[in-house]
Amino acid sequence: MPDEVLNKAKLVAADYRKGFGEDLVSVILYGSSVTREYDPKKSDLNFLIVLSEAGIERLDLAHELVAKWRKKQVSTPLFLTKDYMASSLDTFPIEFLNIKRNYQVIVGEDVLEGISFKKDFVRLQCERELKGKLLLLRQRYVETRGKHKVLNELISASLPTFIFVFKGLLYLLGKETPETKSETVSTLSTELNLDGELFASLLQIEAGTQKSSPAQIEDLFGRYLKEIRRLALLMDSDVFAQ
Repeated sequence: MPDEVLNKAKLVAADYRKGFGEDLVSVILYGSSVTREYDPKKSDLNFLIVLSEAGIERLDLAHELVAKWRKKQVSTPLFLTKDYMASSLDTFPIEFLNIKRNYQVIVGEDVLEGISFKKDFVRLQCERELKGKLLLLRQRYVETRGKHKVLNELISASLPTFIFVFKGLLYLLGKETPETKSETVSTLSTELNLDGELFASLLQIEAGTQKSSPAQIEDLFGRYLKEIRRLALLMDSDVFAQ
């Protein structure tokens, strides 16, 4: 982790410690800021703020802190309690799975250390996310009326959601999840024989490093829909059977 990130994280933690006092259980930094993908010009800092049951009832104490730090590339934190997290591992396992992969405790207790994930819950959420987001992607696609710029924007907006699910799929396959998005896509493409070239191009579009003609974007998007549909159908196959 770069020194600038750690120093800012400590200042954020100190503010929340001052605001919540003994009701603050821990402040945890997670996401790209603790990986090789951190970009000081683009990356926000993401925090998990764990509070006591009394503290979670006093979120008004966070109003000014959230406003202050949002001006300094700190996203609005996730506020929760230990009990909420423990009771949500069957409902939102991928969220906690992805947080646990890349995190650093800044202050307090490491509430993530002892948690584990049942594959049947992860598989169910992956299936729900893939099938639900595929329906939404189709809707958004027809709304674009094939406009080049809008299709580019739709790719950039939707791709992170699917990469989030890809990490859950790798967990189901028993594979270590790489730090970067490109490595995640490459690994899953190899494991499931996906169109790796397609996803590499989509990542470049998201990053703004690839310019494509209207015909090329239309072709890429058609392939995009096809691969996500194939993944969604795979969830009911022996590949992910428990």
